[in-house]
Amino acid sequence: MEIRLAKPEDAANLSDYYCGNEQHFRIWEPIRERGYYSEGSLTERLTEYEELHRKGAAAHFIAIINTDVVAHCSLTNVVYGPLRACFIGYGVAKSHEGSGAMTKVCAAAINYAFTELTLNRIMANYMPCNHRSANLLNKLGFSQEGLAKRYLKINGKWEDHVLTSLLNPENS
Repeated sequence: MEIRLAKPEDAANLSDYYCGNEQHFRIWEPIRERGYYSEGSLTERLTEYEELHRKGAAAHFIAIINTDVVAHCSLTNVVYGPLRACFIGYGVAKSHEGSGAMTKVCAAAINYAFTELTLNRIMANYMPCNHRSANLLNKLGFSQEGLAKRYLKINGKWEDHVLTSLLNPENS
């Protein structure tokens, strides 16, 4: 499995990944406008992501087996100054649940956040019914910090989210 930053040339493979897992991801995502995961739309976003990466404002990783994208993990909303933090978001193809792909791509992103971006905190939030996310974040060392009521509008409905974080072990 190859883990690396996504680039505009990955748009077709990412479109196949998202469209092929539409039902799987739907319950965890906001409602997207038609064409959001088209190759053209993804090419535009991936070009923007490259610029954000160059600025240290975000990083979007993918896990690839052969030529297929099987998982993704993004570091977004990077804030520097005294906070030095970001959010992490992720997903894995239905066909690769339980394979370890999600753990590996998230571990690579976490390492990047702490070593390359020198962040102090990574925040991850998940819906209380998402036991797979809870288990993943626990395995990665995240600590629960609270519950945010009606935190995000997911699949058309305001959903509560468990708030978690992981602190850089080098900063004590």
